[in-house]
Amino acid sequence: MRIDTYFTVPEVDGIELSGSTVVVIDVLRATTTIVEALANGAREIFPTESTEDAVKLVASLGREDSLLCGERKAEKVEGFDLGNSPHEFTSDVVAGKKVVMNLAHVTRALRLAQEGDRVLPCALTNLGSVAAELLMVEHISIICIGHEDTFSLDDALCAGHLVERVLAGPEWKKDGDLELNDAARAVRAFAQARKPTKRFLSLSAAGSAVIGVGLEDDLALCADVDRHDVVVEMVDQSITRAGA
Repeated sequence: MRIDTYFTVPEVDGIELSGSTVVVIDVLRATTTIVEALANGAREIFPTESTEDAVKLVASLGREDSLLCGERKAEKVEGFDLGNSPHEFTSDVVAGKKVVMNLAHVTRALRLAQEGDRVLPCALTNLGSVAAELLMVEHISIICIGHEDTFSLDDALCAGHLVERVLAGPEWKKDGDLELNDAARAVRAFAQARKPTKRFLSLSAAGSAVIGVGLEDDLALCADVDRHDVVVEMVDQSITRAGA
């Protein structure tokens, strides 16, 4: 088994992803919100890079059964239905809906990740399910979104716990059969030293930004490990529950 981890999206430029299953992580808060929405019954999620693209897409899908969502500097975009707080994406709001999400950095990463064989958005909230999905995979590439294209504690911690879960499975044999890049070894060691908690997430730059707009409660949800037993996957232009 080979596991490569990348701390930011720019690191992936020029990297060969074909032949690998690509995991994309943005704990605070995009992938957590994506998992929350689909676990609560959203039909599918369409990520976009710009507000203009989001507005055009939601109009083409039909406003009666779609939602327009997105954030700027951790706050909801004016005129949108929802922001990027996972607490907003409850079953009574999103069930049966098509969700258009304006997530610039995440959308770029997801599209880059499509050079791989599969694209699996991952959060702490569906960590175990994603790890189980990866047990038989020969090559895993983990892309951390980071914070403003820099290293992010929260994403690195999630990546580390994902690596730990995968390597705790019965299918892996011994360290000699593993090929980890330096970043994968670093996040694994990080996870062995730190557990994901609301308190720890609050220490990150992204956590501070969330707290700064009065959404500190989001951190507890984002740190709720294995909250959902669901794997979500991006195919073509949308994200759905895997196998749906």
